[in-house]
Amino acid sequence: EATEGCVLAGTTADNSFGAIVSLNCETDFVAKNDNFVALTQKILDKALETKASDKDALLKESIDGLTIEEKLTEQTGVIGEKLEIGGYETLEAPFVDSYIHAGNKLASIVGLSQKADEAGKNVAMQAAAMNPVALTRDEVDQEVIDRELEVGKDLARQEGKPEEMLDKIAQGRLNKFFKESTLLEQDYIRDGKMNITKYLQSVDKGLTATGFKRVGLGV
Repeated sequence: EATEGCVLAGTTADNSFGAIVSLNCETDFVAKNDNFVALTQKILDKALETKASDKDALLKESIDGLTIEEKLTEQTGVIGEKLEIGGYETLEAPFVDSYIHAGNKLASIVGLSQKADEAGKNVAMQAAAMNPVALTRDEVDQEVIDRELEVGKDLARQEGKPEEMLDKIAQGRLNKFFKESTLLEQDYIRDGKMNITKYLQSVDKGLTATGFKRVGLGV
């Protein structure tokens, strides 16, 4: 199985579009090979050039006179390992920044409402490190909310709390979940005294995050 690989992210020169590409292989030895990393970069560059909408569209784009799909088949024969695009994400915003974690196993892109270089990098790093489930609590799937409420009730029940208090306790746990799991409410990893919303406002009053994407091996 192609569970190893290289994950890279980048943006267009005007920072209006970002992409993450995960090129997967079978062994860490291949994943760390300079030629393999260079191939991943070449695919990412093509994605940024064409703004391919999804993985299927990306595979039809051409590099080195072959479609990316054909190139991966060719390199599978050369390397002797299965190669495939494991993950592909894109993002458009007034300002997009990217972050690649050391070792090329995890990357993220984040969209901001306006240009802010350092803040963009910092929030992209936050998204990579803290793995939020959504940008805001309003964007969390109802299925996830229902599950969290049910777990909260079960825990409270096991703790012997009275039945009439269960809903209120579960709601409190849900609010804690939102603060830990939505990007704009998470505590900023570089300064626990403020969350991401407050951090961005400290950079510029009108600054906020508009979206994020994160790709990691095995994530």
